Amino acid sequence: MRATEDGPPPRVPDSRLADTVVERLVAAYASAADPAAADAMRAYMKGVAPFLGLKTPVCRALSRTVEAGLPRPSEADCAAIALRCWQLPEREYHYFAADHLRRHVRRCSSGFLPVTRYLVTTVPWWDTVDLLAAHVVGALVAADPALTAEMDRWSADDDKWLVRTALLHQLRYRERTDAERLFGYCLRQSGHPDFFVRKAIGWALREYAKTDPDAVRGFAAREGDRFAPLSTGYRPQFHIRTADVVGNVDLGEAVVARPGDTVTVTVELGRDVPLEPGLGFAVREGGRTVGAGTVTEAL
Repeated sequence: MRATEDGPPPRVPDSRLADTVVERLVAAYASAADPAAADAMRAYMKGVAPFLGLKTPVCRALSRTVEAGLPRPSEADCAAIALRCWQLPEREYHYFAADHLRRHVRRCSSGFLPVTRYLVTTVPWWDTVDLLAAHVVGALVAADPALTAEMDRWSADDDKWLVRTALLHQLRYRERTDAERLFGYCLRQSGHPDFFVRKAIGWALREYAKTDPDAVRGFAAREGDRFAPLSTGYRPQFHIRTADVVGNVDLGEAVVARPGDTVTVTVELGRDVPLEPGLGFAVREGGRTVGAGTVTEAL
């Protein structure tokens, strides 16, 4: 199967190792499930999938027991484990699969890219897409530069998660970043209506700026007016008193906000925080303050 093909899901290879891993994984994860936490996790991820309610440290500890004493996987084993985990409904199994690929991607060839495309576009949300983009797709492309042609196609795809993956696949390249390609993808999708694509553009540029700030500043100076403003769905961190909490922004009738604008917005915080009219707050992204405001009403 060529990496450019669309169609039915990839065939799950026969794999005794996958049989063992999935059997152990289901037994270990299901026994530690926390239904109360699961409901909160599903709500935070906007209902993209059900959860078992396992926090990251618990998943990591259980995953180590699952893989204890097992041999290193082949490419077929990697595909079978990932695809079989993706067939399970709970999100923690998808996390296990994505992390397993991150650790073993060097055992996979360029022919593995159709599997990653399926994972990116099936039950898609940023929590799995971003890990796959930066750690799996990025590694495959770095190992076989011929796959950049496929990234070019993904960057222009109608599927926003493929676009996001193309934008983020060089996130860890640093000095090896193809800046011309990165800037080209950003320009191609500069007017994209979706929040997750616009966020990916900003993230990719900020990360590359750590390596070549002059190149990013020059690009922003030349092309900055082509990028879309913020819109409803923006989810930054809000620093309120001593708390940092994610909030979902609704711009209401303003529809969009451009740099320098002052707007009245409704924010749905990810957890309860004591609020009162007149209380100040900061808006943060990537550890930097990008805005500020004052509470006018607690709903």
